[in-house]
This record gives sequence, C-alpha cells and structure tokens, in this order.
Amino acid sequence: MYVILLGAPGAGKGTQVTNVAEKLNLVQISTGDLFRQAVAKGTELGKLAQSFMKEGKLVPDEVTIKLVMDQMAVVDTKSGVVFDGFPRSLAQAEALDKAMKANKKKIDKVVYIKVSEDELLKRLSGRWVCRNCQTPYHEVASPPKVKGKCDKCGGELYQRPDDTVETVKKRLKVYFAETAPLIEYYQKAGKLLEVDGEGEIDKISRRIVTSLQKG
Repeated sequence: MYVILLGAPGAGKGTQVTNVAEKLNLVQISTGDLFRQAVAKGTELGKLAQSFMKEGKLVPDEVTIKLVMDQMAVVDTKSGVVFDGFPRSLAQAEALDKAMKANKKKIDKVVYIKVSEDELLKRLSGRWVCRNCQTPYHEVASPPKVKGKCDKCGGELYQRPDDTVETVKKRLKVYFAETAPLIEYYQKAGKLLEVDGEGEIDKISRRIVTSLQKG
C-alpha cells in the first residue's frame, strides 16, 4: 500500500505519519529527512538541492522526485510506503504519479487530516518559549503554572514571530491555496479519504488506520 498523508500546519501530520507507519508496517519516506541526509552525505542530488536552498529557492520538483524514487529503490517497500511532506503541490502529485507508473507502482490512498481553521489557530498560535532555557509551553495544552513565567527556571516566556496569530493565519492561507488543487486531484481519482483530525492523538490514529483498511 502506497499512502500519502495531507494536513495543514498544526494538524499533527508528523505524529500521525509515524503512528500509521508503525501500525500498518509501512516505510516512512520524508522528503525533509531525505534532503538533510543527501546534503550531509554530499551526494550529487544533495549538492544540487543545497545550491537551491542556499539561495532561498524551492528545490525543483524533478530533483525531489528523483530523491524519493532513489530512496524507494534502496529500501524494502514490499509492504508499502507512507509519504510525509510530499507531494506539496499539484505539479508534484502529477510528477510522482508519472514516476510511480514508470516503476509499475501507484498511490493507493491519500488521507487528508481535516482540522478546522479555529482549531489550527489555537494549536499554532498558543506556543510560548522560555528565553533562558527554551522550555516550550502552550496556552491550552501545556500552560505554565504562572502566566508568562517558566516553571523550571522562572525565566520570561516569549512568542516566536512564527507563532503569532497574524503569521499563523498567513501560513494557513498559503497552505490551503496550494493544497486545494491537490485535494481535488486525488478526490477525482477516487483516492481521497477525509479523516477528522481533532481529538486525542490515539483516536485520530485509529480513525486513519481504519479508513485505510476499509479503503
């Protein structure tokens, strides 16, 4: 089974990819990890990817696809794969389908972890960090005993620029604009499974696994 997990920032996709990989015995392929490994090893693709990243540019789709397919060729994918952080756009989805077809494989199911925008804002904009010891807190999930003070060292808590409501709203807007065509693409192909991404982590994992098994 070849599976893709889609979810907005704050949807808990990273956690769920790991859980699904373990429960269904799938190989987890993360493009972020692949880039870091390729750069660290100094491979040709790693050097090429790094040249784009250094300039603040997105790595071209053909480089990303090559990296993914190379990885699939060297790991045991008999039981299947779950893709993490890829594809991110319609162009990447089409390129991945083409590359998979050339290797006599195909994407079987795409799980979209659906979380309301209000909940995403709550999760992402409630993060605070201690200036001294960098201990993270969350206004709802793990608040400090005293507002604005670190439980461990008494240091001042501050909010990173990425975690403010305004910044989070912009990030979500970009995500939904990029992902809407992707969701439509897999919906038309009859591969999309929508799963409620709100509630306890284990319950969400069970929903995803059940939907894939019923698939």
